[in-house]
Amino acid sequence: MAKKEIKKVVLAYSGGLDTSIIIPWLKENYNNCEVIAVSGDVGQGTELEGLEEKAIATGASKLYIEDLNKEFVEDYIWPTLKAGAVYENKYLLGTSFARPIIAKRIVEIAKAEGADAICHGCTGKGNDQVRFELTIKAFAPDMEIIAPWRTWEFKSREEEIAYAEAKNIPLKINRETNYSKDKNLWHLSHEGLDLEDPANEPTYNKEGFLELGVSPEQAPDQPTYVTISFEKGIPVAVDGEKLEAVDIVKKLNKLGGENGIGIVDMVENRLVGMKARGVYETPGGTILYAAHAKLEEICLDRDTLHYKQNVANRFAELVYFGQWFTPLREALSAFVDKTQETVTGDVKFKLYKGNIIDAGVTSEYSLYDEEVATFDADEVYDQNDSAGFINLFGLPIKVQAKKKGY
Repeated sequence: MAKKEIKKVVLAYSGGLDTSIIIPWLKENYNNCEVIAVSGDVGQGTELEGLEEKAIATGASKLYIEDLNKEFVEDYIWPTLKAGAVYENKYLLGTSFARPIIAKRIVEIAKAEGADAICHGCTGKGNDQVRFELTIKAFAPDMEIIAPWRTWEFKSREEEIAYAEAKNIPLKINRETNYSKDKNLWHLSHEGLDLEDPANEPTYNKEGFLELGVSPEQAPDQPTYVTISFEKGIPVAVDGEKLEAVDIVKKLNKLGGENGIGIVDMVENRLVGMKARGVYETPGGTILYAAHAKLEEICLDRDTLHYKQNVANRFAELVYFGQWFTPLREALSAFVDKTQETVTGDVKFKLYKGNIIDAGVTSEYSLYDEEVATFDADEVYDQNDSAGFINLFGLPIKVQAKKKGY
């Protein structure tokens, strides 16, 4: 039943299948309410073309397109990169950290517009509903939230397409190419269709499947060298050229994509409990994560590095679960920032047919001491010291062995 008190709704609008049909659906089910569409530009590129015309043609009163690219990289991607956060050792969180920044901006617009509710097109099976709604709760705790997928009559994407066709809503997809995709500056995800069966090999070499690059088989036969420079854990230059944050990601996306870097096929554990299979393209991000980790190898002491790996796992869960705006995530970021004070230097890689091959790392803060580590003669390490250390380190083992009668 329509909620007559809801007169103005702000919709998180992508122009994809779900949000395209939500506009007329809202007007039909909420007493012809005003619908204001908001699209957060986090690097979708051509997907934003023609959105205003489409949104208004389908019933929206206006469309905001907010350029969030710089903030997205500097305030969301870089903190996650510095943490080394990877969900389940494979997923570089491309969709996960894009949702909080978009939802935060939607809340700001909803407040400015005096909206009665915020609507999103996330399904009841996915993670994004949580990411959007936790952010809304963080900045507008009393705001009404409308989630059509949890209440409407449609049970499948096929039924949605039929509704769109009946309403003459133009779509860029059809029943045969209806992958569920999410694209931004950092990554592109693919879900659905043949990917729903983990036994099926993805059609990497099929024209139009990969969008950010090529498969390793299609990559050049000659390697590409690249050097990434960091200052306090933040990428600042590529091949000696200082670049803005957004341009660094774009440049490495191009280099990585051309060399078949960053394609991941995984079955992940969603927050709602089910397993879901997806293919992710993250060419530039994969290079940056590898480079950052390589630099930390020489810049962080053993105990900090090992403890930070535990923090990275928890940080990744928080991001994946939509808990960006929480005290714990902020506290972990404070810890990470402290660890990054000496993570400054250059990392060189050889990119070749999907592989990232180490080609050298340097830092003025390097803790690697060649004189200490050498197998040749040295004057700084007394090997006799190790005997006493081992006796003390192994004392509990020795005592336990004696108790066992050995």
